[in-house]
Amino acid sequence: MSREARREIGFLLRELQDGVRLAMPQSRPMPVIGARCHELRVNDVNKTWRVVYRLDADAILILEVFEKKTNQTPPAVIAACRQRLQRYEEAQP
Repeated sequence: MSREARREIGFLLRELQDGVRLAMPQSRPMPVIGARCHELRVNDVNKTWRVVYRLDADAILILEVFEKKTNQTPPAVIAACRQRLQRYEEAQP
């Protein structure tokens, strides 16, 4: 991942922390993963990166970062994100 892509991701995450509601083309909802889940979309030099996250009242949960190679999110990524959310929820007091 290039330095520019890392900076853009950091900038977008800071915007989310500040309460900015991102929409296309920077972010899109991912209800297939869960409620309040979204996907940041960052174009790099020769790649496209995705950051799957969930917005909670007190946190932004980063569920996955991956290089997007196809039009659809890979089923393995969706399954991993769902599993991580489930483990997170089970660990909450």
